[in-house]
Amino acid sequence: MKVAFICTGNSARSQMAEGFAKYYAEKFGKDVKIYSAGSEPSGYVHPLAIEVMAEKGIDISRNRSKSLEDVPLNELDYLITLCGDAAENCPLIPGANTQHWELPDPAKARGSKEERLRKFREVRDKIEEKVKAFIGEI
Repeated sequence: MKVAFICTGNSARSQMAEGFAKYYAEKFGKDVKIYSAGSEPSGYVHPLAIEVMAEKGIDISRNRSKSLEDVPLNELDYLITLCGDAAENCPLIPGANTQHWELPDPAKARGSKEERLRKFREVRDKIEEKVKAFIGEI
């Protein structure tokens, strides 16, 4: 089974989803290949995404921002978009079950570092809840 999480920049939401999906696939003993990509890759993984995932014991510090070309789109069983832009700009994949999880972009949060971390944690926790349920069901 192959699953891809797509957002615009592949710097935060889809990176966190990829990290949680790999974690829960292993924990639940699921044979799933997990990908993430961006419709317009940022070229980096957001440092605050790395930080809040580390708080959960998941290391995404070696991940890189990837484009749709880095994902075997025509082999996917599930394509999950995490923002409206990605949902509108992702190609239709014949045979793939497409889902859309609308999540706010924590990278757009403003304020002090603690205020931005609070937003990243909020989005991270929503992603974890959705990914855990999804991996448990497939």
